[in-house]
Amino acid sequence: MGPNRRAVLAAGLLAGLAGCGSRPRRAKHNLVKNNLGMASRHRYGCDPSQWADLYRPAGASRGTVVVIHGGFWRAEYGAELGAPLARDLARHGYTAWNVEYRRVGNGGGWPATGDDVTDALNLLGTLDVDLRHLITLGHSAGGQLATWAGHPGTSGQRVTGVISQAGVLDLVAAATRHVGGNAVPDFLGGPPTLVPGRYRAADPRQQLPLSIPVRCLHARADGNVPYWQSQDYVAAARAAGADATLTTVAGDHFSLIDVTAPAWQAALAALADLAG
Repeated sequence: MGPNRRAVLAAGLLAGLAGCGSRPRRAKHNLVKNNLGMASRHRYGCDPSQWADLYRPAGASRGTVVVIHGGFWRAEYGAELGAPLARDLARHGYTAWNVEYRRVGNGGGWPATGDDVTDALNLLGTLDVDLRHLITLGHSAGGQLATWAGHPGTSGQRVTGVISQAGVLDLVAAATRHVGGNAVPDFLGGPPTLVPGRYRAADPRQQLPLSIPVRCLHARADGNVPYWQSQDYVAAARAAGADATLTTVAGDHFSLIDVTAPAWQAALAALADLAG
């Protein structure tokens, strides 16, 4: 991104944060301890959940990864789920941007949650990071957000690849078949028959084909998000001419965010492929 584009994005973020009252007008670099030393925390809005932590590698960066946590978009699950992944990504030479966002129960839901992901991506674009390889990586509900964010025009950034870890990629089917109980209707404000426009806007399955590579990873034994969510999405994406693959991993739903598990190694391999 050129300096002029960065300046435009920075000005827009400053204008948005100016209405925060006594809150800082601009992200402050609050240092957060991690296994590498320090990460910097940046605010992209006024709400307590509108922040992201930036983890930098010790040497030259291999690319930048936007980590979007899951938890069925519910407030009780936060960015602490993504922090171990971000730390490990930095250990492997990547810049990692671990995003927190408003969720159902604390001001989130659609479109607020999507707006937060967009704003976090736009703030990233104002920082001194290498965006030649910009990959979104999301687990579970974060897989939906990561894939949605990969579509052109979602933000001012050009995402170059997506990794979905047991993502909820067909929101209509997930709502109809009660994946996560009532999680999808709660997130979108109702069932598909009541708010079809919201499903069209948020649903990765309805936004095919995606013009960038999507790498889906899923365990057959996943008891939270069924394997068919990734399987059906990839089949539909390939039929539409998109570059999409499915890697079946060992373990369960949470093996993909366990940095000691083989499933996480599969995510790192997909990332290395996308980052070149």
